Amino acid sequence: MTSTPTEELAEAFVGLADAVGESDLDGFLDLLADRCVRLLDVSAAGLSLVDEEGRTRAAGASSERAKALALLEDGPGPDCHRAGEPVAVPDLTGADSRWPEFTATATAAGFAAAYAVPLRRQAETLGALTLLRTVPGEPDKVTDRIAQALADFATIGLLRAGALRRQEDLAAQLQHALTSRIVIEQAKGVTGERLGLGMDDAFDALRRYARSNNLRIANVAAAVVDGSFDTGRLIRRQD
Repeated sequence: MTSTPTEELAEAFVGLADAVGESDLDGFLDLLADRCVRLLDVSAAGLSLVDEEGRTRAAGASSERAKALALLEDGPGPDCHRAGEPVAVPDLTGADSRWPEFTATATAAGFAAAYAVPLRRQAETLGALTLLRTVPGEPDKVTDRIAQALADFATIGLLRAGALRRQEDLAAQLQHALTSRIVIEQAKGVTGERLGLGMDDAFDALRRYARSNNLRIANVAAAVVDGSFDTGRLIRRQD
């Protein structure tokens, strides 16, 4: 049974909602670009992001031609990102003075029109979703709304991936701190046993040696635990 346009749209958004929770961000963005072509009256779609240094990079595309266009520094996508507003180019033949490289590359690939919508979440704009057509024309209101909804989905996926990376970085930092603390406790025990010191005095000896030699106490402790450090040097440092 053939699905209606409304059913296809609903199915596409359900599939994207499932994919946004996965760890494969590139796969999610490629899937989103493919869904743009499937749902909208466009021939190709590409997503571009702008990094902290202002450089444009492709983040997902429905084809290699769309990816090549998403990598360009000029074009409706970069302008859309800078303005935070949609940019419509109903006929690329008149855009060569504005975007010479993009226009030449796009028309050589057979595209005649382009439409870019921002990847925006409140005041933050991460990049743009560029839709390409092989015939001239502007998108209608329905296409405009669906395109922006898909761009919003992409933005959610990107922000979620960034949040997950921050969580993973924090978890790694906490794990490193915990591991370091365990090693330091072990080193205190070894130092105290070998030098006849209480735990507090053993820690003071380790810390004093690390500071006076511009070393991290965790590194000194690890050397004590693995036997590569002579704890007698701690006593000499205290004299």
